[in-house]
Amino acid sequence: MDKRYSIIGQVKHSVGTMMILLILPVALSLLMMLIFFVQYESIIGNMNMAATLKEPVGTTIPEQLFSVAAGRLSFEESSVEGSIGAILETLNQLMQKTSGEGQLQLRVAGRTMETLEQYAYQVRDGMAEGIPILQIEGIVDEVRDVGELVNEMLDAFITIQINGATQTGARLRQMMLFAIVAEILVVLFSQIRTKRTITRVADAFNASILEFEGAVREIAGGNLMHRVPEMAEEEFRNLAKQINVMADQLETLIAQIRKEQTSLAKSELRALQAQINPHFLYNTLDTIIWQAESGNEEAVIRLTKTLSDFFRISLSAGADWIPVRQEIQHVAAYLSIQQTRYRDILTYSIDVPEQAENCMMVKFLLQPLVENALYHGIKAKRGGGAISITAECRDRKLHFAVRDQGKGMNEMQLSEVRRMLAAEPVTVMGAWDPKQTGFGLRNVDMRIRLYYQKPDGLTIESGPGGTCVSFEVPMMTMEELSNDERLSGR
Repeated sequence: MDKRYSIIGQVKHSVGTMMILLILPVALSLLMMLIFFVQYESIIGNMNMAATLKEPVGTTIPEQLFSVAAGRLSFEESSVEGSIGAILETLNQLMQKTSGEGQLQLRVAGRTMETLEQYAYQVRDGMAEGIPILQIEGIVDEVRDVGELVNEMLDAFITIQINGATQTGARLRQMMLFAIVAEILVVLFSQIRTKRTITRVADAFNASILEFEGAVREIAGGNLMHRVPEMAEEEFRNLAKQINVMADQLETLIAQIRKEQTSLAKSELRALQAQINPHFLYNTLDTIIWQAESGNEEAVIRLTKTLSDFFRISLSAGADWIPVRQEIQHVAAYLSIQQTRYRDILTYSIDVPEQAENCMMVKFLLQPLVENALYHGIKAKRGGGAISITAECRDRKLHFAVRDQGKGMNEMQLSEVRRMLAAEPVTVMGAWDPKQTGFGLRNVDMRIRLYYQKPDGLTIESGPGGTCVSFEVPMMTMEELSNDERLSGR
């Protein structure tokens, strides 16, 4: 007992000595690094603020004014005036935070933005006065040219900030080098003083620690049958006993929690699947009424039958798994209804091999992907485009892909969507919150992972030519599904 206390006392003495030796240079280094980091963060923040202005100035505002000139939007319906005001406000904020040549670039950019604002008002007034469209489009071209000038000034400002960040980074590296050298010297000195104490402690506890390390590694790796052998030291003997008791109970507890969580998640998903998208239903009913008023009896019958088929398959008598054939009928019904509404911008094709039609799959996986392709791809692109749904059989797996010829996503948007899919939702309900961006993609991704017990779900590729969302699931007959307790949920 005395020896144990003696070991603890030696460790405390060694630690205390090292802390005294380390605290002064560490505190000084941290203070200096904090100052440089604040400067560096300020510069990075300025660059980020300036970078966020480039897309509105160079793309968004000209496109909105073009829509106004084309008659698709009124000037009041567009957000041009608000966007220009927000950009000017951001430039003023940046000017207050910067000085020297960077502030000069911002001041000139602000004056140029005021010129762009005048051109915007000319577009507004020209549309009100009925000026020929060619003349207004000429003004829009001037807006693009002025926007390019503003972006060049923003690029110059960012370059100046980068140079400042480089200088700050160089000073920070010098300080870090100084801190590293100082810490190395202090650590070397401390090691000389404490080497003998550390050696004695290590020799006393090394064997026991290695034993615990190996046991804990086995248990953490999933081998819950592993047990810690009886230890010679009293304090370690009690710890070993508690670890063994924990291992005895952990496997049963983990299995029970996983089963309950999976059951709860599936129940929540079933409840959510029973909800009908009111906007889709209302729009479809409005279309049926419009066709009826137009005397188009065949269209009314076709739309009503298609809507009935759509919701009949959606409900599926409460079943979670349906044949691929029904899933394709479900998405085909949805596309048929939507094509009636968007016939000028939407075409589609479905290509599924016959051998896949009787395979079983989790229902409601394709329609949310098609809906996402329509509303975020096709409708966002001038002139519309096509949506294709394909399925391929590869090595007893079904590979589904939903492709659109829509607007597509840039690298930043694609990265954000992939990040959103990789993040773990707090609850299943959180994955279905329509206020969250990409909730349709996220709920499909989550259901694939949950029902098929896979580590991954959707794969997304996108570019200027459109977006492709794909996933892969095993080919299973009804009998195979019934015999697989992991998937059938028994």
